[in-house]
Amino acid sequence: RACLGPPPARLSPMSDSAAPGLYLHIPFCSAVCPYCDFSVLKAGPPARRRFVEHLLAEVPLAARGWNDPRPFDTVYFGGGTPSQLPADDLARVLESCHAQLPLAAPAPWVFLEANPEDVTPASCAAWRGFGVRTLSLGVQSFSDPALRFLGRRHTAAEARLAVETAQAAGFDTVSIDLIFGLPGQTAEAWRLDLATAASLAPDHLSCYQLTIHPRTRFGVAAARGQLAELPEERQAVLFQLTHQLLADAGYAAYEVSNFARGHEHESRHNRKYWDHTPYLGLGPSAHSLAVDNPTARRWWNELRTPRWESRIAAGERPIAGE
Repeated sequence: RACLGPPPARLSPMSDSAAPGLYLHIPFCSAVCPYCDFSVLKAGPPARRRFVEHLLAEVPLAARGWNDPRPFDTVYFGGGTPSQLPADDLARVLESCHAQLPLAAPAPWVFLEANPEDVTPASCAAWRGFGVRTLSLGVQSFSDPALRFLGRRHTAAEARLAVETAQAAGFDTVSIDLIFGLPGQTAEAWRLDLATAASLAPDHLSCYQLTIHPRTRFGVAAARGQLAELPEERQAVLFQLTHQLLADAGYAAYEVSNFARGHEHESRHNRKYWDHTPYLGLGPSAHSLAVDNPTARRWWNELRTPRWESRIAAGERPIAGE
């Protein structure tokens, strides 16, 4: 899709001065959304405990294969829904990374993705307690019909309360994810969603166009002729509206889908992907990039959690390809 104007100034690709980032993929969700093609699954407490033990076991395996001496200055818990794991387990994983990988002193910038239904004053305090500085909320919409279509488990009112609760907890950055381009979505409906989000004054917004992927529930419906993406011309109208309305509300577009109220709220971690800064990924489906100018090497973990676990149980790095 076309973007508006040239990209903003940023670090040079494969910059030697940029510190690497660490990504930790947590695959669990309370429900699998019909549009999602990530490595996710529903599972109970025993499977979640087993996963955490395997993730802890992957840390030293990955450490032995990572040769960049620069400390990781960002740690990103993504998924899936990392907020589905107890905060104590997330803290254990972070402590293991501190012990076995070069993490920045006194602490890296820690990001956590969360669903609105997991956000309470107690959970926010627990996340803040082990170092989370950016909380990214998977709101997706402030429209109840849109939320039902997207298979989300929270309501618009619960989403607003989650944003307010996170802001009151004192995170350095509170971010909201939204999705647009739903079948039949009008410019006025999307304008209302954006206006509602801006009225809550989050520090950061990510606005993604809905894409229908094969092998998802939406993909199956599309193959049967029961669902279709919004025509690209109408998606373009919504895309331009996003940039215009958020700019007017004080949010600078620093990437095609990302907007911040100030440079300090831009995603320190995600910019590494866009700039080709090295990053190490742990967990099922996680990708990694090592840079040794002028060459670079990318590799990725096993997609399915059972296969990823079996490789680790055998003492192997769970790399599927490179």
